[in-house]
Amino acid sequence: GMIPSIFSSHIWYWGDAHLRNFGPARGGRVSACGDAARAGLPFTLHTDTPVLRPNLLEAAWCAVNRVTKAGAQLDEDQKVTPYQAMRAITFNGAYQYGEEADKGTLEAGKLADLVVLDRNPLAVDPREIRDIKVLATIKEGEVIYRRDEA
Repeated sequence: GMIPSIFSSHIWYWGDAHLRNFGPARGGRVSACGDAARAGLPFTLHTDTPVLRPNLLEAAWCAVNRVTKAGAQLDEDQKVTPYQAMRAITFNGAYQYGEEADKGTLEAGKLADLVVLDRNPLAVDPREIRDIKVLATIKEGEVIYRRDEA
């Protein structure tokens, strides 16, 4: 089946240009995560690095909120829930690469690849998702990054 990888950060960085160039009906539908979710497609989110820095929490924030730099609200029907956005950057990403048996969820027998966040993206106000800090990154059970709070 199809697994769309959606550049949701387009909404924030270039959404205003899309509105000017294509109008609200077409420009407002850029990065249509809502359509993918309703179709039952296991979509993923990406940042198109090196176009943008690799910040998947920001990509998730864009998919959930659909707000441009100028504050315009793009097609709200294309919003996804925080859970759908988190699934897009975890399990669905592993599934897209055929690695779901080893990665994507926390289960016995899988690699312990994960990030430790300062807040729960499923519990905060959705407008705060991009402000969540990564405190640590763990790969195969080893801490490879720890945020320096000094």
